[in-house]
Amino acid sequence: MRQVWILTIAQAFAACGTITLVAFGGIVGARLAPTPALATLPWSLSIVGVAAASLPAALLMQRIGRRPVFVGSALLGAAGALACAAAVASGSFVAFCLTGLLFGANAAVVQQFRFAAVESVPQADAARAVATVMLGTLAAAVFGPALGERVRHLGGWPEYTGSFVVLAGLLLCAALVLARLQVGTPTPAERRDAGRSVRALLRVADYRLALLGALASYAVMSFIMTATPISMHVHDGFDGHATAGVITAHLLGMYLPSLATPWLTGRLGIRGMMLAGLAANFACIGIVAAVGQGFAHYIVALVLLGVGWNLLFVGATAVLAGVHSADERFRAQGFNDLVVFGCQAVASLLAGFALESIGWTALNLATLPLLLLTTWMVLRRGEVTPAR
Repeated sequence: MRQVWILTIAQAFAACGTITLVAFGGIVGARLAPTPALATLPWSLSIVGVAAASLPAALLMQRIGRRPVFVGSALLGAAGALACAAAVASGSFVAFCLTGLLFGANAAVVQQFRFAAVESVPQADAARAVATVMLGTLAAAVFGPALGERVRHLGGWPEYTGSFVVLAGLLLCAALVLARLQVGTPTPAERRDAGRSVRALLRVADYRLALLGALASYAVMSFIMTATPISMHVHDGFDGHATAGVITAHLLGMYLPSLATPWLTGRLGIRGMMLAGLAANFACIGIVAAVGQGFAHYIVALVLLGVGWNLLFVGATAVLAGVHSADERFRAQGFNDLVVFGCQAVASLLAGFALESIGWTALNLATLPLLLLTTWMVLRRGEVTPAR
């Protein structure tokens, strides 16, 4: 587990990039954007960056190994954070949007920490390894927004410029930690691009289940979460502190369940954990659609949304780990992330427009078809074991 803990510590630093953009990107975007409907565009473009970089990053790791790509990506993220600070300081919405793409490219590589963790433990411990690495993001969720809020006036610069300057330092710390990572180099068979094609993998039912489960977890979470700061701050008049509090609670809901993942996996199984995640998502939508839009409603719904994401995503990743062979892992993992984060990007891009056109309640209800399809798929497959 030593390599898993190195990845966890690195994730605690590296995930601050996404956390900072989630916590403050919508607020800064609303200030810089020419229209409120575009306020979430920087965050949405970061997800586009994740989708665009997922497969190329996996293929690059296939050629040169994981550690050089991990370290190089952290350095790129630090440069992106400084560029973002400059964009905020100059009031350039276009530049702020473009730096979102850099954050996304780094996040695509950070997402693959979980695959490196799975590969460093026995297959039976796959879910535990994924959950452990996600604890790093829990640390980022706890300390990232608080640190960003504390330094938002740093140096007398325009508000939140200092948040991104400090973020650059955190990403440099991630690069230093990742330099100590010891993971195997790709074998000749892996470099030759051996194994089944993507088309052949898609004919495997468990690969489709893993893909759909991860896709639903991210698309639903991103669609609702991206719209939340704008709905609260712009439409319902909550101040920045209340909005940041709800986002922080949501992030805790996303990553705190990782502490109980080994126990949940043993008690519920992977199928049961995925169904519990889907149930949490349905509960989130029920609160939004049937109860109201007070502060308590927002915070309970967003915590449930985070819990639902965690259980569904960890379960889907554990299923994916048991589907592919070693010599096709980069292709299987890269294509999985390409589709998952591509759909997340679409969901995030649509969130601002959907909020302005159909409202907060209808936006949440629009996620029901995907959740129902995923539920049907999980029930249809029966219990899934992570063993190959």
